[in-house]
Amino acid sequence: MASAALPEAVEPKKKSSVKYAFTCAIIASMASIILGYDIGVMSGASLYIKKDLNITDVQLEILMGILNFYSLIGSFAAGRTSDWIGRRFTVVVAAAFFFAGAILMGLAGDYTTLMVGRFVAGVGVGYGLTIAPVYTAEVSPASARGFLTSFSEVFINVGILLGYVSNYAFARLPLRLGWRVMLGIGAAPSVLLALMVFAMPESPRWLVMKGRLADARAVLDKIADTSAEAAERLVDIKAAAGIPDDLDGDVVNATKTRTREREEKQVWKELIVSPSPTVRRILFATLGLQFFQQASGVDSVVLYSPRVFQSAGITDDDHLLATTCAVGVTKTLIVLVAAFLLDRVGRRPLMLCSSGGMAVSLVGLGAGLTVVGRYPAVGAAAEAPSWAVGLCVASTLAFVSFFSVGLGPMTAVYTSEIFPLRVRALGYAVGVACNRVTSGTVSMTFLSLSSAITIGGSFFLYAGIVALSWVFFYTCLPETRGRTLEEMGELFGTADATLLQGEDAVGYRLLGSESIT
Repeated sequence: MASAALPEAVEPKKKSSVKYAFTCAIIASMASIILGYDIGVMSGASLYIKKDLNITDVQLEILMGILNFYSLIGSFAAGRTSDWIGRRFTVVVAAAFFFAGAILMGLAGDYTTLMVGRFVAGVGVGYGLTIAPVYTAEVSPASARGFLTSFSEVFINVGILLGYVSNYAFARLPLRLGWRVMLGIGAAPSVLLALMVFAMPESPRWLVMKGRLADARAVLDKIADTSAEAAERLVDIKAAAGIPDDLDGDVVNATKTRTREREEKQVWKELIVSPSPTVRRILFATLGLQFFQQASGVDSVVLYSPRVFQSAGITDDDHLLATTCAVGVTKTLIVLVAAFLLDRVGRRPLMLCSSGGMAVSLVGLGAGLTVVGRYPAVGAAAEAPSWAVGLCVASTLAFVSFFSVGLGPMTAVYTSEIFPLRVRALGYAVGVACNRVTSGTVSMTFLSLSSAITIGGSFFLYAGIVALSWVFFYTCLPETRGRTLEEMGELFGTADATLLQGEDAVGYRLLGSESIT
């Protein structure tokens, strides 16, 4: 009679692994603070820029929104740069652009110079938006992937709040000096980010792709729960990169050097030119999610919040900026809550709850602004009913709360985890491009749209778009909570060998299956 098998000893989990990944995620996500600061500070600085430079509403719209189009250059360059010099040093490139852009805007003497500064900063925004979530996803364990990847959105909101605080702090400076200090001080976080990068390890996935297997194993030992898990993940990553398990680093290096150019062309083919059905569905989900995040009108609320509150009857500058700060505080606190819920509640419930609440809030905001707009002394708080003013403020805070608990952080988290390894950087860049184009279009048309259909009508329009997004999320976005990348193919289609075509076909299960997500 066979003896009962003794239970195998289980290696205890290392508590330091999540802490190490946590530290890496915080440093990488620092790039998002600078983007958030620009969004927040421009909302208030625009009031003084318009007065000082004597520009029109159309010029102001272009100034506010053009950064999103400039960021397209950085987002696509980030994909190639990060595959060339690594994820870590691409963050340094982003910091350099941020620094130069902030200095140019702070020293701008006219509208043209200010636009040049916006261009340079915009390229940095594209780099930062692309590389921070990709890097974080690649160094995070599956159990904490949603929490850590959401740091990008958390830090954007921290930056927005700092921008609002900067508006309030420097508003009393002379007109010519105040807005320039607001914009120029944004160079300080860039220097800190560039220095902190040297405390970050390189992504183990990138190291494997470059044949640096020993370095990759060293990083995996720090971020995996156990040594056995680190070894298993290394095998998975090598398989996903199409590297046989018995090849050493030197052989891999030689092979990668000979095939790098061909692989770059193959990545474009696999993602854009002739994607498999699985990749096509992933790309469709990504573009829809990125589009609806910005088409919801969140930039109109955040960038133009002083203008919105003016329309609601709040005319005093101090009261305007204080109310705007309340928006920033609300967004930051709620997105912190979302960070803890992502891996507990799941992606789908938060997205559906978020978009439903946003639609209701936008209807309330549109109704309140419509009521206030019917009074002859538009913008005078004494003439507008107090309940309508209160409805506008409450609806705005509710909108940013619902956005921050779901659709805000979810976009970066979801997009960074569903693409397979070889097309992840490019796929994420394509998603960011869609996001920035939509954001720029919304930002550059809000004032004109408000003039055409009233400001209340604008928010009713956004409410309709958000309602459509709820349907899209419900039908097209499966739940990914707790799943490793190797299981994503089962959610979006058959995990077969058609994901990669030609002689490089290795199958979705292996291509994107690393357990480090």
